[in-house]
Amino acid sequence: MSGPHRTYTCHGTHIGHIRRINEDALFVNEAEGLWLVADGIGGHGDGDKASAAVVEQVESYCRGSSVEECLADIKARLLQAHQACKNIAGAGMSSTTVAALIIFQSKAILIWAGDSRIYRLRGNELTVLTEDHNLAQERYRRGELSRDAAQRLPSANVLTRAVGVHQDLHLDADITEIEANDRFLVCTDGLYRELTLKKIQSMLGVPFGEHILTALFDEALQRGGRDNITGIVVDVGEQP
Repeated sequence: MSGPHRTYTCHGTHIGHIRRINEDALFVNEAEGLWLVADGIGGHGDGDKASAAVVEQVESYCRGSSVEECLADIKARLLQAHQACKNIAGAGMSSTTVAALIIFQSKAILIWAGDSRIYRLRGNELTVLTEDHNLAQERYRRGELSRDAAQRLPSANVLTRAVGVHQDLHLDADITEIEANDRFLVCTDGLYRELTLKKIQSMLGVPFGEHILTALFDEALQRGGRDNITGIVVDVGEQP
């Protein structure tokens, strides 16, 4: 259980077809209501160590007594991970995205840096709850391109924020109400870049089980599998 709502989780990661190592990492603590993915940035060296540093910092997370406490705690842990990344193989050489979902009572707390995403399926409507921190996002925000088109641009690979990159860590956060039967997908770009929003929506909209992630991963691999692929599906049940 996680707060007043029961939650049900499936999760997984895959190296993909191209990468030699898996630089993604994930962390799930359903008892404390925390689900997180981190995508070590290829080309910056030690990406796998950076994503592992994020996981190491959140492993001892315990849910606070308020939304504010939960948010302050996870921010402090990610700040520690930011410093740890800067200490790996020289300043700025080890970096990672992060996207974390915390469920506290009737609230979903979202916190992220980079282009890993959190989606919510509510009824038949799929919503991207996070905003990518990359150059392509600017064109999407201005209405010049659809989200699907923007994520295929080369500039989608140019991140404007990440853990371990800049002197200071800039995180985005949001808080939203949850409802029974909400379904969240927390994932790295290796999953969603291969799929359209419509495809993700249709594949998420089936009865809960491990087969959801298996099907998403298989689809991403069939479409190229050009990056590591990591995802967590969280179902919100009725209140007990």
